[in-house]
Amino acid sequence: MLMQRYGRHKSVVKRSKKYLEEAQMGETMAKRNMIKTVRDHAIHLDLLAKARGITAAKNYFVNLPESAKNHLCHGAILNCYCKEPMIEKAEGFMEKMKELSLPLSSMPYNSLIMLYTKVGQPEKVSSLIQEMKTSNIMLDSYTYNVWMRALAAVNDISSVERVHDEMNNLYEVFRVWRSLRLAFPKTANISYLNMIRVLECGCPTYDIRVVNVLIRAYAKLDMLEKAEELKEHARRRGAKPNGKTLEIFMDYYLQKGNFKSTVDCLDEAISMGRWNGEKNFEQEKDVDGAEEFLEILKKSMESPGVEVFESLTRTYAATGRISSAMLRRLKMENVQVSEGTQKLLEAISEE
Repeated sequence: MLMQRYGRHKSVVKRSKKYLEEAQMGETMAKRNMIKTVRDHAIHLDLLAKARGITAAKNYFVNLPESAKNHLCHGAILNCYCKEPMIEKAEGFMEKMKELSLPLSSMPYNSLIMLYTKVGQPEKVSSLIQEMKTSNIMLDSYTYNVWMRALAAVNDISSVERVHDEMNNLYEVFRVWRSLRLAFPKTANISYLNMIRVLECGCPTYDIRVVNVLIRAYAKLDMLEKAEELKEHARRRGAKPNGKTLEIFMDYYLQKGNFKSTVDCLDEAISMGRWNGEKNFEQEKDVDGAEEFLEILKKSMESPGVEVFESLTRTYAATGRISSAMLRRLKMENVQVSEGTQKLLEAISEE
């Protein structure tokens, strides 16, 4: 037993030394004025927390330029709180990320799920999972595995089996689909229909996320009628179209120059409370797409709204692009942005 403890202690010391060396390497980059990407900053935050503690990581985060404080760096700090574990700090920081309208992936949710499992609060996991599904955030294998462990911790074995079946069915559908696409790049139309049959037979519930993959494939093949039929078929089976479904159709109409149908899709998404397309522009760092989207909105409505301009600003900041005219544009549009967006504006407007 003593030797085991000694071995673990040596392993921890060795890892700490490694983290410290890697953190020092990042500091050397900064001293030499080497340009860091946002991903570099996020990695350095994680290393600092491991090597010198969360206070050092927080100080580094606070001193970052506003343009670098994107979803990756926020996610790194959230993960630090979850590992400590600091429940109130983690929950508060997650709410801050939502208030900032940062694009959220499965990673911050996984951090919180890990936290609740670690501190013996597995009952909170299910509400997080439901929030992910409502927000159309794809659950990954880690999410499913920790979810099952949380259910097992409260002896809910039937739910563990249900989640296990859900994971296996969903991943099997995607596995078959990927194999099919690799084997036959120009897949025949019958393959899409076969895919639907596999989905219907294999899944206890009709998953709109898988349907969206097929709708996108039809759209790429310029088979709009088939895509519409599939959307209605999914609706009849209880899988209501979500924001991603409508985005696929919007992309199609945009490419065809059909602005009226594009705006119709947007109106439907907004009425459903499912529109988060601006976040996709931010996540993909697609400034041109965000600008094009803004122009379409301006043609079809009197005022696109402050949210669109704030998202455009965050997209510029995420890419590191400068726009000296952005401040003037917002004044001309008579748009009043939040304090956080104002700081980003000043950063991206610097010559």
